Amino acid sequence: MRWAFMLGIAVVLAIMTVYEWPKMKREMKKEKTAFAVLTVLGGILAFLLMFYPEMPGPTHLINAIYKPLGTIFEK
Repeated sequence: MRWAFMLGIAVVLAIMTVYEWPKMKREMKKEKTAFAVLTVLGGILAFLLMFYPEMPGPTHLINAIYKPLGTIFEK
């Protein structure tokens, strides 16, 4: 069953890339790099969360960073 989910994630990532990549012009090297990096990181995170669902997600990292700032600004 997990293989079907993995295949689904890979298909979605491939469709996103096939749809968006031709729309970017050759001069848009930074945008293409950012798109590729974010797509790969998103895919890795999706695969990891599929195999380890109890793993903390990115929102836990954001909460850990900003929670101390929230207590500082409350005072």
